[in-house]
Amino acid sequence: MTSLTDSISSWSSNFFIIAFALYCVAFLLFVVSLTGKKWNHGDPEAHTRKWGGTAFTVTLIAFLCHLIFFFTRWYAGGHIPTSNMYEFMTFLGMMIVLAFIIVFLLYRKHVLGAFALPVAIIILAYAAVFPQEIQPLIPALQSYWLKIHVTTAATGEAFFAVGFAGGIMYLLRSIDFTDRSPSARKEQKWLEFTLLVMVMIIGFVGSIFSFNAAGYKAKFTETVTYTDKAGVEQTMEQETLYVLPPLVMPHNGQTIEMTPFLGMNEPLFRAPSWMKGASAGRKLNTVIWSVLSGLILYGVCRLIARKPLGAAIAPLMNGLDKEDLDEISYRSIAIGYPIFTLGALIFAMIWAHEAWGRFWGWDPKEVWALITWLFYAAYLHLRLSRGWTGKRSSWLSVIGFIVVMFTLIGVNLVIAGLHSYAGV
Repeated sequence: MTSLTDSISSWSSNFFIIAFALYCVAFLLFVVSLTGKKWNHGDPEAHTRKWGGTAFTVTLIAFLCHLIFFFTRWYAGGHIPTSNMYEFMTFLGMMIVLAFIIVFLLYRKHVLGAFALPVAIIILAYAAVFPQEIQPLIPALQSYWLKIHVTTAATGEAFFAVGFAGGIMYLLRSIDFTDRSPSARKEQKWLEFTLLVMVMIIGFVGSIFSFNAAGYKAKFTETVTYTDKAGVEQTMEQETLYVLPPLVMPHNGQTIEMTPFLGMNEPLFRAPSWMKGASAGRKLNTVIWSVLSGLILYGVCRLIARKPLGAAIAPLMNGLDKEDLDEISYRSIAIGYPIFTLGALIFAMIWAHEAWGRFWGWDPKEVWALITWLFYAAYLHLRLSRGWTGKRSSWLSVIGFIVVMFTLIGVNLVIAGLHSYAGV
């Protein structure tokens, strides 16, 4: 039975790799369907339909492979694969693709694939940096509410991701990059900053993959101070593993092992003493590497494009109806909001009451889920009651998904709480 389970697990991983590769191919085909119109002077719309249709077909095949990965991993592990960061992120990526398929069938806009699929691809690439072994469920997750709460919350967030893609497209279509007025330049800079943040995420994932492939690692001992249940302050020694070259080492740490990097045999400096919490030095190191790799990648893209990224991408939006793009963003969020409400708030509170005897406990993950819910509630209120459409609505959809990403990544990996197991 064990050999059969291992075989199924291996096949499951293969289907994930195939799905990821096909998503990348589909994204490139969507890009060709847009950029290739310049080369096809006979019938540009026919070119878009041909290549866009092929890209959508490849997306469907990739999604089918992703489903096979999901259900075979479920069978091999004996529980729904949403119990850790790797499994949750792969599920979220799958739901983003499903949300894209649904919205695409409603509006038939091929350009959406060129912006929604990259979000799913980044999420899946980020998932791959976590341990991929099938792990038994810890006691806190041994409940049927795991299926209900996590899947509905992730589905709601997936539609928010498509709303984010629609918002970015609207801003690229509506902002005039030739306008030199102060207000226009301010819009251009904020949009460019948003694109820079996305490039930083890509750069961070790329760095993790590169150093993992090279087998890089560094280990430190760290003195950690904590308060026990009796309120007494205690200290303990713990080992901290870095998978990125340690520019910053723990404040109270000592080097155990470190692979040399560009002649660097020791970290450049220690984390400041005011940085508290578990693995504070490693988290600071991760932030520094994210910024550095993102800036380098952004600089390369700028050199290739010879202009701001927003100005380079904006011509792809020419000919698109701005109202359609605004509608895509709004409808995606309108679909996702009630699903997120059920999954992230109502079902979560019911499970919290069963697990911990209270509906609400101000855990960081609970707080940020509430912040996300309130933000999108404000978005819908301002749009429906105050007439916030167009640019204002699109900016809110972009900011909202940034809040979602912080809830998923920042809270799980930076802020300690009852949901910290999700970062393992």
